[in-house]
Amino acid sequence: MQTKKDHIALFIDCDNISHRAIEGIISELSNYGVVNIRQAYGNWTKSNLKNWEEKLLEFAIKPIQQFDYSKNKNATDILMTIDAIDLLHTKNIDAFAFATSDSDFTPVVMRVQQEGIKVFGFGEKKTPSAFMAACSQFIFTEKLMASTEVPLVGVETVKSREVRKTSDELKKDKWLCKLLRNAHEQTMDEFGWSNLADMGAYINNNSSFSPINYGYKKLSQLLKSIDLYDLYLDKDSKQMSVRLKNYSV
Repeated sequence: MQTKKDHIALFIDCDNISHRAIEGIISELSNYGVVNIRQAYGNWTKSNLKNWEEKLLEFAIKPIQQFDYSKNKNATDILMTIDAIDLLHTKNIDAFAFATSDSDFTPVVMRVQQEGIKVFGFGEKKTPSAFMAACSQFIFTEKLMASTEVPLVGVETVKSREVRKTSDELKKDKWLCKLLRNAHEQTMDEFGWSNLADMGAYINNNSSFSPINYGYKKLSQLLKSIDLYDLYLDKDSKQMSVRLKNYSV
């Protein structure tokens, strides 16, 4: 039986996103559904967007031209926002994705969220916290670019070593530890066990967290690495349970 896949609309602010990140962005979104709409915005007469041309063809992205009508005013942001709102009311879209490091898109993300539609955010580490927090899930493009670089056989690149946070580094992240602790406490049963899927849902509903920002593809991999929780996989149900190490009933 074929399951329905979510329809995702991707909006790319090419002035604020590197062309090197698009492969990772498309690959990540493909885990959640089909990216039916792919639109890239910018003034394509400018030389600084030259590197994007090949990527547009490679990933079937539609370029949207926007001239600069005046200095210090980003007409591209306005057009991208208008198109997103139009699409919100005219198309059957299950999720939106905004690739930008610009906080000006925070209001449109919040507007989409008000309709109960999930919003994926992609941007550089310099992205303002307000935009990151507004997204359902936010992923740093630096992590995606590093993960898509394939090293030579038997050779580990410097970037690939930097992608994954160590156990000690994870434990020192107070925000992460608090998030995981809250998710576990809010979903655990009387014996201290939480269903991993329930923990993930709680985290998604309360933050823009993504394990990718720490170098892990899945939440279960991060939990195993941080070494604060016991993980148990039920072979029959294929459900994974999580409990704090040395937990006493």
